[in-house]
Amino acid sequence: MMRTSPASASTLSQTLPAQPDMFGPMLRTWRRRRGASQLSLALQSGVSQRHVSFLESGRAKPSREMVVQLATALDVPLRQRNAMLLAAGFAPVYRESNLAAPELMPVRQAIDRMLKQQEPYPAIVIDRLWNFLQGNEAAQAFTIFLFEGPPPDSPPGKQPNILRWLLDPNALRSKIANWEEVARYLVSTTYAEILADGGEPKALAYIEEIMAYPDVPASFRKLRFEDRPPPVLTVDYIVGGKSLSVFTTIATLGTPQDITLQEVRIECFFPADDRSDALFRSLAAKS
Repeated sequence: MMRTSPASASTLSQTLPAQPDMFGPMLRTWRRRRGASQLSLALQSGVSQRHVSFLESGRAKPSREMVVQLATALDVPLRQRNAMLLAAGFAPVYRESNLAAPELMPVRQAIDRMLKQQEPYPAIVIDRLWNFLQGNEAAQAFTIFLFEGPPPDSPPGKQPNILRWLLDPNALRSKIANWEEVARYLVSTTYAEILADGGEPKALAYIEEIMAYPDVPASFRKLRFEDRPPPVLTVDYIVGGKSLSVFTTIATLGTPQDITLQEVRIECFFPADDRSDALFRSLAAKS
């Protein structure tokens, strides 16, 4: 597995040019997306219902502080808060830093500790679109085991991507015994998260890309209802005659003020049975 490469200064999120007449519709869209009435938003944000109505209709223009206040009340992701600020005629507030930036060193050290503590089980760091950013030694050994050698090179200009690996017939798909169940769950939950976060164009383009893989039907966008679903969905691999069942936990940072930090995910893998536990420990001993 690869690690993040050093970068220079942090950069502000790249978003569309300012469109001052678009703030009202954006506010209304986010309010409806959160299932909130104008009254409930007013109560949550400490703003009068009349003013919320005037902002949505364009009869009133928000201050910069008002944009942040309302976006916070609606739990709008930082990336989309910048878009709302631009729509209201203000500069973005929240940066999108490279994870290797010097100012993120304390967070990076915390992530390194989490990855190390997860040994001998794999742990990886991914972004909101499943791009691989970092992994521990167990993750490297696990990847080599799954691919039965080094993983394939990513397409030019693209990072290694976990969901692409799982869906690609030329990558890991054939090694997952319950592939359809796993693929449907991952595609549907990823799609739902993207919509909940505002349906940003880059994220929607990613969904269209992964939906283009063979045997990934449009129905995968929706999770199939089960009467009695299992407590946790495992991914069941069969590699070189060896079986391995794993499940994962995902951790996020609690108080991010940077877009990159809000979107980073630490995914930890755990064995679902004793046989898988023994295999993980064997891989760690060999590495």
